[in-house]
Amino acid sequence: MKQLNTLLAEFEEKMKGLMQELQMLKTRASALEDENEKLRQEIMDVYQYYLKDAGEPRSRQEQSRKHGYENLVRLYNEGFHICNLHFGQFRSEGDCLFCMGFLDKK
Repeated sequence: MKQLNTLLAEFEEKMKGLMQELQMLKTRASALEDENEKLRQEIMDVYQYYLKDAGEPRSRQEQSRKHGYENLVRLYNEGFHICNLHFGQFRSEGDCLFCMGFLDKK
């Protein structure tokens, strides 16, 4: 009989440990669900931001591109490369064919 009581006590201790572990897993799962929902919302916010930009009137987009192009021309005229090979580096030897080609594409 004593051996049965010992086994029952050991079983009860194991069950307590398992219940504590189960509670910890439930808490962790809940925290992960909350984090997942937060990340979903952030993704939706980013999508909404880009969808809003895609819906902008053409004239505003064109103005933005024109402004960007003007900034590149200004940088080039100030003596900096705007080509992808040397972007931002100072042009020490006159005009750069790559930069000029880039400006001609616009």
